[in-house]
Amino acid sequence: MAAILPPAMLGILGGGQLGRMFAVAAKTMGYRVAVLDPDENAPAAAFADRHIRAPYNDPAALRELADSCAAVTTEFENVNADAMRELARRTRVSPSGDCVAVAQDRIAEKAWINKAGLPTAPYLAIESVEDIQVELAPYLPGILKTARLGYDGKGQVRVQTAAEARAAYANLGGQACVLEKMLDLQLEVSAIVTRVSSAQSAVFPVAENIHKNGILDESIVPARIAPALAKQAQEMARKLAEALDYVGVLAVEFFVLADDSLVVNEIAPRPHNSGHYTLTACLTDQFQQQVRAMCGLLPGRTDLLSPVVMVNLLGDVWKDNGHEPNWDVLAEAPNAQLHLYGKKQARPGRKMGHFNVMAASADEALDQARALKDTL
Repeated sequence: MAAILPPAMLGILGGGQLGRMFAVAAKTMGYRVAVLDPDENAPAAAFADRHIRAPYNDPAALRELADSCAAVTTEFENVNADAMRELARRTRVSPSGDCVAVAQDRIAEKAWINKAGLPTAPYLAIESVEDIQVELAPYLPGILKTARLGYDGKGQVRVQTAAEARAAYANLGGQACVLEKMLDLQLEVSAIVTRVSSAQSAVFPVAENIHKNGILDESIVPARIAPALAKQAQEMARKLAEALDYVGVLAVEFFVLADDSLVVNEIAPRPHNSGHYTLTACLTDQFQQQVRAMCGLLPGRTDLLSPVVMVNLLGDVWKDNGHEPNWDVLAEAPNAQLHLYGKKQARPGRKMGHFNVMAASADEALDQARALKDTL
């Protein structure tokens, strides 16, 4: 695969915060950027050379993107996989439409994880009302999750009994779901792998993730787990990327069980919220890796320069009158970096930005990060 070098035009489907940070990385590296997003206020558009305002599956817009770009990627998994396949007929695309299709369907995703020889929680694929009439005890208590379009805790219902599971399935409209057994967890971690080929891949340090209301709240790096377990998570992420013949940045989320074993929770075919710490604390960040992978360049080194904690900033932090939070406290902290996403309207639960705090230890960074957030 020939390398794509600056000042080539790179395209991205989606203009949200991940697209914005991709555009910054690409522009910094000397590339030009085209963004396809229907929103005139798409955060990525502020940094793009070209903003194609159209639906993601618009044939004319896809042709314009493909014909103007040397390579195209995506910032979210719910993009139409067929659109990715259509783009691939005209230009280089990563990840592939087939990989995106796997990641956006929990049934296919879990089947691929198991096919790669990696464990998941026990689960039942439910594609019709008959599928949920079987014995459900092996999957209870559990979480019923829609197979498609669920993220940040959406499309998920906790169930204790078979009756609750069947009622929840009916309430979800009979769409395809998975019933996944709830496990005894110690914590959740993630590993982000960049793969260009079998001979060219790199994995970032493992992050320990803390969620609130189904949305990532804090990422702590290095994760407070045994080094051998962290290495195992990295190798499992690499193994899954290899099994998928994946090209690009792939985030793999894991459960750490009470017995210190790992099971794969889910994957994301793109840079990930839990990888935002890399913008501050790694030799190469995850968005630079996204650029490098799509351009056929060797992945950059992923050395951790300092322990770090990333804190998500949701719209809940904004004042009721719409005024900005008290950024003074972050601006005055010399070891903290604020990243805002350029979104015009703050809403509860909406990701508006994040900040990173670097310190001598992860625990020290965590204490300071929480104190800073409390003063916003």
